[in-house]
Amino acid sequence: MSETTKTAEVNSSGAVDARTSMVGKDPYDVPLVDYDVSQRELFRSNTMWGFFERLRKEDPVHYCKDSEFGPYWSVTKFDDISAIEGNPGVFSSNPSISIQDPLENFKVSMFIAMDEPTHGNQRRTVQGAVAPRNLANMEGLIRERVCTILDDLPVGETFDWVEKVSVELTTLMLATLFDFPMEEREKLTYWSDVATATPGPDSIIKTFDDRARILTQECAPAFMKLWQERANGEPKFDLISMMAQAEETKNMAAERPMEFIGNIMLLIVGGNDTTRNSISGSVLFLNENPAEYDKLLANPELVDTMVPEIIRYQTPLTHMRRTANEDFTFQGKDIKKGDKVVMWYVSGNRDGDAIENPDAFIIDRARPRHHVSFGFGIHRCMGNRLAEMQLRVLWEEILKRFKKIEVVGEPERSYSNFVKGYTKLPVRVHPI
Repeated sequence: MSETTKTAEVNSSGAVDARTSMVGKDPYDVPLVDYDVSQRELFRSNTMWGFFERLRKEDPVHYCKDSEFGPYWSVTKFDDISAIEGNPGVFSSNPSISIQDPLENFKVSMFIAMDEPTHGNQRRTVQGAVAPRNLANMEGLIRERVCTILDDLPVGETFDWVEKVSVELTTLMLATLFDFPMEEREKLTYWSDVATATPGPDSIIKTFDDRARILTQECAPAFMKLWQERANGEPKFDLISMMAQAEETKNMAAERPMEFIGNIMLLIVGGNDTTRNSISGSVLFLNENPAEYDKLLANPELVDTMVPEIIRYQTPLTHMRRTANEDFTFQGKDIKKGDKVVMWYVSGNRDGDAIENPDAFIIDRARPRHHVSFGFGIHRCMGNRLAEMQLRVLWEEILKRFKKIEVVGEPERSYSNFVKGYTKLPVRVHPI
């Protein structure tokens, strides 16, 4: 191995694992054969960009022979990611969509980590909740909640935008989508954080056993109660009612409890992390690019093209993983049956061969939705329009009230190689 510093990571068993770290290194000082872009600290320190840039240029389908998660392939270019996503027969979503394998003592399943026809059948049971007609009906409620949140912000004080706005808005919408008791909505954020956290002394969970205990003994019973209440109730358009009454999923809670937990986790995390971290990222990016902020203030209608650009530039989920169903040669590389294939969305969205000037944040791009943040093909994020609508309404209302949301300190980023997000973002608001 190359001479790199050692860093402490928590491995899949919850133990500390000392591995060679690429953090703080020049990407060209680390031999490609030693590259491991799954290191979480790269994302917390926001120093992964140069490594992905080199991979795109020199080895866009790269084999990592050793990592905390075992060997894996990295797919880093936009068109290659689309090709892998578009071939679900060879590249399976089972058993996991993340680089980490399911834990032996907590093997949940969820429809995003299933193949056809089960995936499509289960996805269709809940897709109606975010159908265009439902979204149109939801917009007024979203706007009402956005206005309440923004009007309550402390003018003249420094506060955490993540806590006061990003978390609060997405939690309110999650509670609405589940028809979850509004007075208990903070539990949804907590369970989402538990589901995606990396164990450690400063983490929300100390071990992976903590995760299993919290989700099986706290989260699952709460949703089981809602499920039982709605299984025989009037048809409604919340996610729990839809699953509890659909033929494909109505027996899931009783007969397939780990699948029940898995799908609840999927819907909680999917409804939380993407929007929450894009809301935080939007404020940061406009502060880092003052000319774009001026452009927006001069022409508020640019919100429509800014929103998908925020989602591209943020890329709230860094990757999706597939597993090869068979030996397959892709771009000259021999991928073996059972190999992990990791599609790095965070890299594909910075691919200059697919996106002009990809490292720049440009709020009036000609093709702003040309990105892979939502995936591609049969597993494309079903809540993409809801995420965009929340961001659009938020910024429409911000522009009515504030001449600037000023970032006044460094952001703190998530310690994760899957969720690309923020834990803190200190700001001050300046009213019009």
